[in-house]
Amino acid sequence: MWEHQSLFRVSAQLFAEGVFNLLDRNLRPEVFLLGFASAKEADEPEAVVVEPASTRYTPIDFQQVKTSAATLEADTGPQGSVYHLHPNDHDRFEKQHWYELMCRATESRLHELTTSRQENRRSFCSTPVSLQGYLVTVVLQLAADCYDGYYALPKPGAGRPANLPHAAVLEFLHDCSRALREADTADNDQPVLDRDYNELLRSAGRRLMLRVAPAGTHGLYDACNGVAALRHEGDEGIGTMLISRRLHPAVVPVLTLETPVPMRDHRSIRKLLELSEGHTALISDASHVFGLGQLVPESDAQYEPLVTVHFTNHYSWEMSHAGHVLMRVVSNTPRLPQGRVAADNFARIVRIVFPSLNPDSIEYLWDLAQKATTQPNGTILVITTGAAHEAQRLTRQCFRVVPRIMTPTVLRLVTNIDGAVLIEPNGVCHAIGAILDGLATAKGDSSRGSRFNSALRYVNSSQYPVLAVVVSEDGWIDLLPS
Repeated sequence: MWEHQSLFRVSAQLFAEGVFNLLDRNLRPEVFLLGFASAKEADEPEAVVVEPASTRYTPIDFQQVKTSAATLEADTGPQGSVYHLHPNDHDRFEKQHWYELMCRATESRLHELTTSRQENRRSFCSTPVSLQGYLVTVVLQLAADCYDGYYALPKPGAGRPANLPHAAVLEFLHDCSRALREADTADNDQPVLDRDYNELLRSAGRRLMLRVAPAGTHGLYDACNGVAALRHEGDEGIGTMLISRRLHPAVVPVLTLETPVPMRDHRSIRKLLELSEGHTALISDASHVFGLGQLVPESDAQYEPLVTVHFTNHYSWEMSHAGHVLMRVVSNTPRLPQGRVAADNFARIVRIVFPSLNPDSIEYLWDLAQKATTQPNGTILVITTGAAHEAQRLTRQCFRVVPRIMTPTVLRLVTNIDGAVLIEPNGVCHAIGAILDGLATAKGDSSRGSRFNSALRYVNSSQYPVLAVVVSEDGWIDLLPS
């Protein structure tokens, strides 16, 4: 399609990995390019180009996309009475409409392909960009089970993010479209996609907050950061704010300000935040705070789940809807809520590693694993049939204990120190604070911390069946082997 298409695709792939790995490494992003010849028929050679050519899709898979887009155009009917002051405006409108139809048709075709092949992928396409006689679109694919596992706001629409991963997808594709328009310029000596990953996530957070703000009011994300950064009489800001339109039937007023306070007045909002307590919260329409109120009970006919902003501590806040946390923001950087190990996934892996273990023992280990995941400073719980022998081997780098059944309460205490806890599959503990060893492995990840990599080396080198629950300080929770 153009000279630097391979370079662009590699740059986009690295950019996607940098962004989405910050959200959840299980999203596993994949990027490829699709080019549709602008002036060639569908059955012509090179009418469709896939970059890279080694991808699991071929040009034949997308030969009917233009036909599908034309069908969508026919199904949409007249575009309404749109009058333009200049013929060029009309041409621009028609061209943009065709690009949007091509995007929809491509996403629909990718959905058909992934469904028929039973691929665990969710596909997203950027709006095509005309480049060297081709309509070029960037295709981003994420792991469907991970992407669909996050709570989504109801009533999504075009350009309306349902959650933080979706908002990040929209921002990523927007950046790709912008870079495509600059991809073939003679003076483009800079990297194709070099935006800071956290800056893209901040833009995604703003986009998500714009989605939930009544009447699409801008500035809510930055206002919440401004309020969270302030202290009142030395205390951190802890409180709640409900986001709703004025006189919302689901909100019971407790106290109404005669003069609403603008959200840009961070100090006044921070002071008023001291009034929120329990079910009573500040009420804001994302432009002003106009008092205190409470959300009616779910049993009430007027009940409607509203977006809630919880200020948790200094520089930290989170946004939730219907009891589900959509994103957590720390130091002006949004992240997904910390994951938890799923019970069915844990039981599945335990049965693979310890096939003779009975259901009661699996349930007991699940209770211990749950307690380990609540350790805020991170820890490692090592479940191995060789716990006794390993405790003896690692005597110089652990605290051996008199064998005893490990309980969730005791586990909470012993994980307050660095190192791993060694237990047998029956729950008997043999050592705490163990410094794990092991041979270097190609599966290591330099972007992860020492806790994850040491556990990975240990699991891959162990001569005994072993399962490690790794809780990192940054909130990541891993089961090794996964």
